[in-house]
Order: sequence, then C-alpha cells, then structure tokens
Amino acid sequence: MELLKEMADAFILLIRVGAVLRVVFCFIHLGIDEEQSASYKKKMKNAVVFYVLAESIWQIKDLVMSYYM
Repeated sequence: MELLKEMADAFILLIRVGAVLRVVFCFIHLGIDEEQSASYKKKMKNAVVFYVLAESIWQIKDLVMSYYM
C-alpha cells in the first residue's frame, strides 16, 4: 500500500510540474510569436483547466478513500 501511495504522490507532482511548465512555455511563445497569440492563450487556458480538473479529481478520490477506509 505504501508503494501505491508513493506512486500516486509522484503522479500528482508530475501533473503539477507539467501544467506549470506548459503555461510557462506558452507565456514564452506569446512574447516571441505575436501572430499566434490567440492560439497560445487558448493553450494556456486549456492547461489551467486541466490542472484544476486534475486537482479536483484528486481531492474527490481522497474524500472517497477516507470515507471508506
């Protein structure tokens, strides 16, 4: 059970780091390529939405696990 907990923690850390890096990448490209700024803004919005959904799902999972255990 401890291995599963460690893997879950690593997975959520990977999601957090990936979302932050994606937003930073889009910010950098916003400054470089102004012709496609709308595209990069949409990509940043999608990354933020993904992060919020992932965190929400994670919290719901924790609530359900604490309820049944």
